[in-house]
Amino acid sequence: MSALQEYKCPCCGGAIAFDSGTQKMKCPFCDTEFEVETLEAYAGEQASGREDEMNWETAAGGAWQEGEAEGLRTYVCQSCGGEIVGDENTAAASCPFCGNPVVMTGQFSGALKPDYIIPFKMDKKAAKEALQKHYGGKRLLPKVFRDQNHIDEIKGIYVPFWLFDAEAEANIRYKATSVRTWSDSSYQYKETSYYLVTRGGEIGFERVPVDGSSKMPDDLMESIEPFLFSDAVDFKTAYLAGYLADKYDVDEEQSIERANARIKQSTEKAFADTVRNYTSVVPEAGSVKLRGGKAAYALYPVWMLNTTWNGKNYTFAMNGQTGKLVGDLPVDKGAARKWTLGLTALCSAAAYGIIWLLHLARIL
Repeated sequence: MSALQEYKCPCCGGAIAFDSGTQKMKCPFCDTEFEVETLEAYAGEQASGREDEMNWETAAGGAWQEGEAEGLRTYVCQSCGGEIVGDENTAAASCPFCGNPVVMTGQFSGALKPDYIIPFKMDKKAAKEALQKHYGGKRLLPKVFRDQNHIDEIKGIYVPFWLFDAEAEANIRYKATSVRTWSDSSYQYKETSYYLVTRGGEIGFERVPVDGSSKMPDDLMESIEPFLFSDAVDFKTAYLAGYLADKYDVDEEQSIERANARIKQSTEKAFADTVRNYTSVVPEAGSVKLRGGKAAYALYPVWMLNTTWNGKNYTFAMNGQTGKLVGDLPVDKGAARKWTLGLTALCSAAAYGIIWLLHLARIL
């Protein structure tokens, strides 16, 4: 004998049953009524859930041609383990990630050849100016840090990125409500209507970037986006002259999880933006399926700036193409306390003023 179908109320989630008086399905908890056909269609939609399907063709990068990488050298940081690539004339005295000394270890070998590179557009002077601008308007930045700060190290470095292309097909179901209120001389009324909203379609993605360096936090690299691929050119070792290049240690396969997360998040947001004119919208279920997923390997330009203050190292990253700079700054604890006390006093004064006005209104 097959199990009986149990229906849940779409509004409150309670068990729902057929009401012989109304000839409808009625929830005993919230008293909401449904046509039998409507509830069966809703239950069928819930049961037809799909799972994500995100597969990729992994064949990014290419092999170095004979003699092409002869002028490249590798440098290894003895502190953080970072492996950096430069040309034979590059002076790499310190690590661009942690500021500690690096050691030249010899001829470059092993990594895939990049497909593309975006050459540096911003020079070292622009990086210094961007950092000074970053200090501007920071009320809680210690004055000594701003006035006496010196930059320990500025390094231009090409960061490895995997660029993912794909067509995403999505099917997403939402639970939406529409609330209507009105009143008469005796009562106030509130009517809540519930809707099952579905969205399905396709959206294309080109060159979704995921950095291939474990030493570069994903959120830091994503904070200096976007990189404009219109400036990208086919990779040539000549572009590395005078700069460093981070040797990737997170390969294409390992980067897929981050690419999937970025693509899924963007897809869900794009579809959610089309569900309008409701009081509330909550996603219930959905799936994303990728087609034609493939990746390319590129080097993107980043300036790394390191400075030390009160024994702590502060690192800033600047997009070497657009000039966008991010990085944490120290906080003047004394100024922060004064700011907090001043804000508290202002709120207290405002509250006192409101109380005094209300008291005055009662007198009048």
